[in-house]
Parts: sequence; C-alpha cells; structure tokens
Amino acid sequence: MLLQARQFQFRFPRPALIMGVLNVTPDSFSDGGRFLDPSAAIAHGLKLASEGADIIDVGGESTRPSATPVSEEEELRRVIPVMEELSRRMKAVLSIDTMKAAVARAAVRAGASIINDVAAGRLDPEMAQIVRESGAAYVLTHMQGTPQTMQKHPAYNDVVGEVNEFFESRLKQLAAFGVAAERVILDVGIGFGKSLEHNLQLLGALGSFTGWNRPLMLGASRKAFIGAITGEAEAGARLPGSVACACWARMAGAQIFRVHDVAATRQALRMTEAIAEARNDDHRRS
Repeated sequence: MLLQARQFQFRFPRPALIMGVLNVTPDSFSDGGRFLDPSAAIAHGLKLASEGADIIDVGGESTRPSATPVSEEEELRRVIPVMEELSRRMKAVLSIDTMKAAVARAAVRAGASIINDVAAGRLDPEMAQIVRESGAAYVLTHMQGTPQTMQKHPAYNDVVGEVNEFFESRLKQLAAFGVAAERVILDVGIGFGKSLEHNLQLLGALGSFTGWNRPLMLGASRKAFIGAITGEAEAGARLPGSVACACWARMAGAQIFRVHDVAATRQALRMTEAIAEARNDDHRRS
C-alpha cells in the first residue's frame, strides 16, 4: 500500500508513522495558548521532530467540542509563519489541520504536504480541488456535525457501519474529483461527534476499516473519553490511556498516530511492533 504526499512516499507495511500535534491556538483542549506565540510554536515543532515525529500537524483553529470558529485571516496569521520556518529548518513532513480550502492552499505553498480536514470537505466544497491540484495527501475524517455541535447528543444506529458508509461515499467523491486513492488517509474521528460508547466501539472494530486498503490514522491522544474511563480530569495526565489506545490500534492495523506525546508513544509503538514481528516469525516457523 502506497501513500503519496507531494514529494514524499510511504510504503506499507512499515513502522508506524507518528504525527506530532502542534496547536497554534489559544483554546485547544490539551495545550491551548502554550504555542500561540510563533517562536514557541516553532520551538515545539522542532522538539516534536527531534523526539521522532515523522509528521508535524500544525493547526490554527481549535476543533475541540464547542470551539469558537476563527476567521480565515486569523487562521492564516497563526499558522503560515510557523509552517514557513519549520519547512526551512526540518525534514519532517508538514501537515495543515484546517477545514478551510484557502488556508490549505496557503499552507501547501508554505511547505505542507498533508491536508488534515476534520470536516472531510463538507464545510468547504473547494477542499477537494485544492487536494487535487496540490498533490498533497488528504486525511479523510469522520465527524458528525461540526465542532460546535458534534458532542450535543451524538447518535448512531450502527456507528461502525455508518463510518464505513461515510468512507465509501467520500472516497467515491474524491475519486470523481480526480484525487487518487494513494493520497488518502482514513480517520474514524474518535471524539468527533461520538459518545464514550461510540469511541470504544470504533476502537474495538478498527480492523474493519483496514479493508479500504488505505492508511488508517488514530487521533485519540489525551481525549476526554480516556479521562471518563480513567478518572483523569487533566488532559496532560492521560498519557498512559493514550498510549494504550495507540498500542491497541497498532495491533488492529492502524498505521499513523496523531499524538501530543511523541517520544513515549513512539517507544510504546516500537515495542508493540517488535512483539508482533516476533510472534509472526514464530507462526511462520511453526
């Protein structure tokens, strides 16, 4: 399986790719305000890369539940100087976390090779055109509603089946726009219009999403459902639960992990992969 992201190529199977989260926002749920200053954001991006992040995902608009939308101008002001400097100073792949086609276009010019759109093009119909023209990879995320409404009584008859149906529909639409399958990453959207039970059902059924033959990304790091289970109210205290989700997902077939804690997650995933490879070697010899 091939993932093409402009000049970058990744062939699977391979060690998991780690996407480090860089929120250039005042209100993100985990680290809002810490990296709003461009110099702080650039320093953190370089730190994430030094810890082993293969991808740095830069976002200038929070997508936490009930987040306040920001203007296109403000989002550009936050992210473009950071992306330009990171593109100049490091080799890691840059990703732009945005729902706006104009921001995606400017970010690609600034060095982004992946567009991470939690709205999957539903909020800006020009997004598919930007993806097609830029050659960037595209993260296709399932979200029920918008960040402002998604956690107001999310409901499904069959969350696993409905997310699979969503992927089928959106993949067909992207293909119709001329976006090659080799440029698409799938994300089931943990926490994006999902209850605790929905999140657990999706995690338990991650293997069912590998049938699309596209890289599967997991974004569970520090999210509220982990705190609901473990009792950790502070997002920063949810590292053990976040790592558990990542290791479970790796065994289920996920290949890309969007995380805040790069070094710890990378170490845990490499151990998981080593154990899985040793088990597979034993099976081949038996």
